[in-house]
Amino acid sequence: MGRFREALARPGLQAIAEVKRKSPSAGALRPDADPAALARSFAEAGAAAISVLVDERFAGSIDDLRAARAATDAPLIGKGFFSEEAQIRELAAAGADAFLLILRDLSDEQVTGLRSYGAELGLDALVEAHDAEELKRGLVLGVDPIGVNCRNLNDFSIDRQAQHALVGHIPSERVIVAESGIWSRAQGAAAELAGASAVLVGSALMRAPDPAAKLKELISRPLVKVCGLTRQEDVDAAVEAGADLVGFILAAESPRQAPGVLEVPETMLSVAVFVGERHETDADLVQLYACENGHRGRDAVLYLGGRAVAEVLDLPWESQDAGHLERVAAAAREKRVVLAGGLGPENVAAAIKQVRPWAVDASSALETAPGIKDHERLRQFVQAARLVTPARV
Repeated sequence: MGRFREALARPGLQAIAEVKRKSPSAGALRPDADPAALARSFAEAGAAAISVLVDERFAGSIDDLRAARAATDAPLIGKGFFSEEAQIRELAAAGADAFLLILRDLSDEQVTGLRSYGAELGLDALVEAHDAEELKRGLVLGVDPIGVNCRNLNDFSIDRQAQHALVGHIPSERVIVAESGIWSRAQGAAAELAGASAVLVGSALMRAPDPAAKLKELISRPLVKVCGLTRQEDVDAAVEAGADLVGFILAAESPRQAPGVLEVPETMLSVAVFVGERHETDADLVQLYACENGHRGRDAVLYLGGRAVAEVLDLPWESQDAGHLERVAAAAREKRVVLAGGLGPENVAAAIKQVRPWAVDASSALETAPGIKDHERLRQFVQAARLVTPARV
């Protein structure tokens, strides 16, 4: 295992922060980008690895890789369109720890040969697939790490759902990188839930006023969920406040029953909440509670498709339990936990510091009446959760 793969294999969602001045799909991004300064700041902001475009079509060069190497000891991947051993030698000499191979452009024999040659030089190869056929080739070849790019290289369109479906078919023991199309914390989380070990982010960072601050934002935890939404105006308030997930209760027994899954921007994730049994929905995620004595149980399971991806653990109902947060904190060290129940602007920061959950969830504490949100308290809740020192979980 090389330095690059080892860094991406750490627990939690990792990030590869990319240095690029322009792209064929978006044009100029950051023409004056300083690869040394960016590489240094990305490493300090928590990037597991740093990608440097060395291809002139991206206004990059091998000198950019050398500059980044001089500025940081973080793992570096040289990105371009490589097909010859001489190119891999040049990357190694410039300080790369890894290089990109694009299955679309290479035969199986080329991929095998270049990976083997890179390994002799101590470099990992990130092998990139764009569709099911390419992924099948990569899996047969045993590539690891493996990247799944959601950008169509012919028309530059983005299809995250197709990417997530492909990621879900890769054995979990391999390091999986979701590439392109990540602009928000929720989009990164969606790739994580699909099975990605890491996300590769470029354009979002290059377009940000402060690229390192944007990177911190994308990889910080916990996510913030506002649940029990029944009105579009409240969804819009959650969007404006900066929430990551919004929940719609579709159980008939609830006083917060929503008319359906309301309109949610693609930068967020929608969650359909059910009790007892789930039904077809166009929500991104499903939160399912057991039905106990005709009512919902205390805790729930969060599903992506048919796969359980997190547990929703509530605070005690109408009682005190001094050891509850300690038990939830222990669970959060082992798996993804969404902390819910009784959270509001006044106590969410303290709960986050003690538990370090993957996400926090509030509903009734943000209301003026069941299903009717107080927009100011909603804003305060999101802000309070964000003010906690960002954690990697």
